[in-house]
Amino acid sequence: MAKRIIQVDEKVPGKLLLPLSIQHMFAMFGASVLVPFMFGINPAVVLFMNGIGTLLFIFITKGKAPAYLGSSFAFIAPGNAIIASMGYEYALGGFVAVGFCGCLLAGIIYKFGTKWIDVVLPSAAMGPVVALIGLELSSSAASTAGLLDEVIQFNNVLVFGVTLGVAVIGSVCFKKFLSVIPILIAVVAGYITAVCVGMIDFTPVVEASFFALPNFSFPKFDINAILMMLPVLLVIASEHIGHQIVTGKIIGRNLIKDPGLHRSLFADNFSSMLSGLIGSVPTTTYGENIGVMAITGVYSVQVIAGAAILSIICSFIGPLAALIQTIPNPVIGGISFLLYGMIGTSGLRILVDNKVDYGKSVNMVLTSIVFVVGLSGVTITIGSISLSGMVLACITGMLMSLLFYAFEKLHLLNEES
Repeated sequence: MAKRIIQVDEKVPGKLLLPLSIQHMFAMFGASVLVPFMFGINPAVVLFMNGIGTLLFIFITKGKAPAYLGSSFAFIAPGNAIIASMGYEYALGGFVAVGFCGCLLAGIIYKFGTKWIDVVLPSAAMGPVVALIGLELSSSAASTAGLLDEVIQFNNVLVFGVTLGVAVIGSVCFKKFLSVIPILIAVVAGYITAVCVGMIDFTPVVEASFFALPNFSFPKFDINAILMMLPVLLVIASEHIGHQIVTGKIIGRNLIKDPGLHRSLFADNFSSMLSGLIGSVPTTTYGENIGVMAITGVYSVQVIAGAAILSIICSFIGPLAALIQTIPNPVIGGISFLLYGMIGTSGLRILVDNKVDYGKSVNMVLTSIVFVVGLSGVTITIGSISLSGMVLACITGMLMSLLFYAFEKLHLLNEES
């Protein structure tokens, strides 16, 4: 018997609405609370803005694009770097700046389309830039887990190993709905292990009041922090386009045309900008929820809106936020070990999916220079602005891409002879 499909604009039977909404919320829950924990902030404000952002997304896209907005992993690497050197308020300033520039990008796409992106940052350059986001902070995962301490604790290694092991096995072996939430299951498994070895103090959970307002905070702006964060815009724009295409294929509609890429991209980045203004982390469309839709055949925005409302309600439950904050570092380190690697691999996937031809010297040179600039530790200082790592690699890739484009138009490339 064929699976019953509930389309985007259909209403869901009342008895199914709550469980289907809970399912969507849990699909994003693990990843969404992981990002604020890695930033060292209370997850309540994140759950609140995830819900608000999702409702805004549904409104701006006229209820035609079923997507849940959750915390974005793309910001973890530059965000942690900014937090370590300047503080979380300056990371918030970077989030706001990226969200604002993303809204401007949506306007440019509305006016000129997307072909110019392939000129400014073609796949041969974008792939390594995305990979560098994960590779730059790969050592911090081991540090967070306590594996680089002078005296390595057995309990840290045990919790780290269980968390990473479940995440790896779950990613390749879990089926059906479980295949959508391997990260959440890994966090739960690591947490239970930490409880068993006496690493968890439940006092904050017991003392937390049942009703609590999210901890709102406000951004500060610094040009260095903003420049460090801006390259992420390329990543989230590429990720967003990919998600809209995949979602469109699943539901049988062209979301790039209707409601339009400019609407969905604007909604995504507008939500990120608002999140940064009140102390939350940036949002993005979620692959996990796309997977839930593919498995269940339920595409209704009514279900997505229900999940958003549940997320907002959860943000006011004090013990829940306190419980999330008791997750120990080895659990986060175990998850980060896999996630940072997956971010790096997603950069390589861009190269594969776009069938980058390394028989062409232009592509070979672009990828090679971007990788080496990003990983070499080279820093360029212009006044009070320092450029290094992924930021410098991105700028280098863009300049070289424009140069090679000019060479191509002037018929100066040796591949044309």
